[in-house]
Amino acid sequence: MAAARGPKGPLLAKMAAAQSEAMAAERPLSLFTLSAAAVSRSMGALERDVWALPGHLLRGLLPLLTVFRLERAEGAARRAGLSTQPIWRKLWDDVMKTRLPYSENVTCWRKKFLETLFSNVLHGVLDISSDWRLNDRHFSPLLHTSPHVSQLTLCNMLQGAVELAAQHNQKVLENLAVSLRILKFQHLLSSDQSVRRSLVFLLHRLIHHGCVSQVTMYSWPVPDAVLLVLILSMSAGFWRPGSALACHGSPCGLCREEDEAQGREPAQETAERDWSDAESQRGSAAAPEEADEGQGAGARLDSVVSGPSGRPVRSRAGSSRVPCSPRGRQRGRPPRGPAQRKARGRLNPAVGTKRRCLRRSRGAHADTDNLYDFVFAVAREENSGLLDKNSTTEGEDAPSWTGSSSGSPCVGHAGCKKRGCVCLRAARRFRSVSTLELFSIPLTAEMCRTLSNLLSSWVSLENLVLSYNGLGANISCLLCGLRALSRQPGCRLHLLRLSDVFSPMPCLELVCRLLSSLPQLRTLSISIDLRYQLEGSGPEGNPGCTEVEIPECCLEQLEIRFPREPLYTTLLLPVLRASKSLQQLSLDSATLPCSQELGLLLEALRECNPNLKKLSFHDVNLAEHQKEVLLLLQDPVLQEVTFSFCRLFESSTTEFLSEMIDTVKRNSCLKSLRLPGNRLGNHRLVALADIFSEDSSSSLCQLDVSSNCIKPDGLLEFTKKLEGHIQQRGGQIQFTHLRLFQNWLDQDAETAQEALRRLKAVCSVVNDSWESSQALADYISVM
Repeated sequence: MAAARGPKGPLLAKMAAAQSEAMAAERPLSLFTLSAAAVSRSMGALERDVWALPGHLLRGLLPLLTVFRLERAEGAARRAGLSTQPIWRKLWDDVMKTRLPYSENVTCWRKKFLETLFSNVLHGVLDISSDWRLNDRHFSPLLHTSPHVSQLTLCNMLQGAVELAAQHNQKVLENLAVSLRILKFQHLLSSDQSVRRSLVFLLHRLIHHGCVSQVTMYSWPVPDAVLLVLILSMSAGFWRPGSALACHGSPCGLCREEDEAQGREPAQETAERDWSDAESQRGSAAAPEEADEGQGAGARLDSVVSGPSGRPVRSRAGSSRVPCSPRGRQRGRPPRGPAQRKARGRLNPAVGTKRRCLRRSRGAHADTDNLYDFVFAVAREENSGLLDKNSTTEGEDAPSWTGSSSGSPCVGHAGCKKRGCVCLRAARRFRSVSTLELFSIPLTAEMCRTLSNLLSSWVSLENLVLSYNGLGANISCLLCGLRALSRQPGCRLHLLRLSDVFSPMPCLELVCRLLSSLPQLRTLSISIDLRYQLEGSGPEGNPGCTEVEIPECCLEQLEIRFPREPLYTTLLLPVLRASKSLQQLSLDSATLPCSQELGLLLEALRECNPNLKKLSFHDVNLAEHQKEVLLLLQDPVLQEVTFSFCRLFESSTTEFLSEMIDTVKRNSCLKSLRLPGNRLGNHRLVALADIFSEDSSSSLCQLDVSSNCIKPDGLLEFTKKLEGHIQQRGGQIQFTHLRLFQNWLDQDAETAQEALRRLKAVCSVVNDSWESSQALADYISVM
């Protein structure tokens, strides 16, 4: 064994000799392979010496190693000038047995494999005994792959959260706290309290004491209000630090260490004192037995995340909570009316007694109702007695949300009645995420109020995406919270994407409201499916938008998908005037009410937005606006122009195509021209090759002709013509990218392959294996 450990050991010497003999005789390396296999089985003893092998020997050994040894060999391979990427890619094909749709975009197969392996083992969809390269007694799948996990998806009953919160996976969780950046929840189901306690522990460790910066939730048709508010609240940094953590039965050790390091009183004692103060003010009372149970969990959510008007919730970042209603408060306590005093005579003392006992207990089973203490305890005692007093009186005219000057996230308006706000003194603000995304999760009015209250002080939030949440009239409640957030010192929100089936106001009015509330936004995307019914047919039918004064904002990118609403430049003008820094504008599915409207829009853009670099029209009928299209292509500032499914050539003449080509040839600023879905056909595609002729001053780099009924023979003719222009220019051409998605290239595979082969020698070609016949069948089937 001692001889085997040296670099000149028998096995290693035999490997070198076998390879030399095989190379000399040009025969298969059978002897070398056998020697390498023997070495791979003895890696426990030979590992250090193997890493010192020359590169030509190490190259043959690496594919024979287990995942555990291969991951450890990364440094040695790098020093020898070897790449392990092909090995990891083969491991993906052999073990995962799935084909990635965009495998060319994978930059590191090692990370991709180990990250996917972690997820599959965690959710029980992969048995490590299924492949010998995974079956290593030294290999702990979760432990050894966790340092490579940057995004993690938890789904269904949150079994993954329970497993990660278990005591035996403490080291795994420590690794995730350093590596994990994106946490996703998908297809969640209702869960019991023990599962939620595990989730509390997991979120506290990964968000509050970790590096998670993005929380995304997908596809939750019937969300559990308790679970949803828990995830949202902890993502926003709210947590009661004195609570016992899942499976540990003790407060968070990291919180205590941080408090002691910064000279603060330990969180447990602070939380208990604050909780005791709040409890003494309530007289150790519980909620009235006659409280309206019909309000459900959601009716109490907004009180959880609402701070007092007189005393802000403590925050590490120094942020303060904005109250829902600033009226009628004294010393942080809500006013007490006769109805409330009457209710206090019918209290159940058992609830208050139980909470005091739990607070005194420090054992393993302390704070059994931790989650409900965190989410509902204060609200359970006070909220029911406050709802009637602090809510807007029936029939009373609620003040318009647009006229609020207090910055309160929940003021009276349609769909958002004012609610009582209870002091959450036992909660503290921790680190919060910077990106929140909610996809296909219906939000009730109560949940919108909760989210609005969270948003009002979520100063670390940079990106907010709300997609198909059924907001309806509740969007006004969220606007109140966003307005309050914009007035917070240090607000970082710069991206907002909002898409839904229906909006209670026209798209342009919604854009105006958002920009007036959030002038610091840099990217705003609005997408609405169904049209808002206007009383009039023109701007006079919606005077509210033109009356809104929008302060100068920081907007750089604006995307609007209209639900077939008419695009009136007069309504868009306030937005354009306020957005001096606008660089990208995308208009989708708009209708032009008159022939002059597009000209007015282009004139407004030249006047108000001199820095505009990218302009995109999608599904906008421009068949009768050829003059404006040519003017747009002459713009000396625009670098990217998109006409997507705009029917450009539906009723055009040959002269229009020639004028368009000549215009592009003279424009030296235009870098990208995208023309998908405009029925180019073969002859127009061939004509476009003249853009790169010898007399052209065009700087066009990218051309998109996807979905244009292009056939293989037309593509081949275009290629030949392009090659001729390049030869005339001495090979000097800036054209680099051509997109050919969804064209009829399957009608003659041989001709198409020849055209693509010759094109790829000129530029980068992106296409797909689209079957035109199947697409036609699908289209007919849904007619």
